[in-house]
Amino acid sequence: MGTALVIQNDPTDDLRRLGDWLAEAGLEVTVLRPYAGEALPESLDGFLALIVLGGDQSAYPDAAGTPGAPWFPALEGLLRKAVRHRVPTLGVCLGGQLLAAAHGGLVERSTAGPEIGPGLVGKRDAADNDPLFKWVPLLPDVVQWHRDEITELPLNAVLLAASSRYPHQAFRIGDRAWGLQFHIECDAAMFAEWTRIGSEELDELGYDAEVVAAAVEGVLADVEEVWQPFAVRFASLALGTLPDADIPNTGAGRTLPLLGQ
Repeated sequence: MGTALVIQNDPTDDLRRLGDWLAEAGLEVTVLRPYAGEALPESLDGFLALIVLGGDQSAYPDAAGTPGAPWFPALEGLLRKAVRHRVPTLGVCLGGQLLAAAHGGLVERSTAGPEIGPGLVGKRDAADNDPLFKWVPLLPDVVQWHRDEITELPLNAVLLAASSRYPHQAFRIGDRAWGLQFHIECDAAMFAEWTRIGSEELDELGYDAEVVAAAVEGVLADVEEVWQPFAVRFASLALGTLPDADIPNTGAGRTLPLLGQ
């Protein structure tokens, strides 16, 4: 029985509720913590899926060219292999940004400022044919905490969800890899810890940490109602039991005109 490989990039952002949902769906996981010195594998052989979690790092290098974390180049390589070999893949927040960056997208510090707390995202039409997103409601509840954003999606990405300030909230690359800008994994205790760690940032924004944490706690049941079934579908895809896993062919796509026409 294979497992899903989970890359935890930050000690404060673990699988939490997402892990519970995957376990309930029958998908076991192997968690690697590269921030603690655990090495990433060179390939995904033997793994049923790849899940990359969030973190406080940036998906892009600094001005000197130093990666946001020492293991990010190797992790981006794994993300490219996952897409190439059609390994079911899910990137959450930073994980989604790394998925985009690994495939030629652009991640930058957002000019719109940080997005923190509960929110809504809007599904795009392309989600209607997506094996994971087609059952997500039109305006699902999500939890946000990010200061960077994907400003340009990879050329081969399909946009699945957007919001007014941050247009790239969810996307798919190929037919087995998804990136989410928002968090679906955190519980009340995790988010409360984030407000403690990020108290200086919240103060600069004029946010009351207790109010933000209470607002997130208030929407967690709605978040679970949407994203627990989403996680179950991802687990079923990894286990090979999702009945409608194929994406319909909607046409030949763009073609270049013939010379002289």
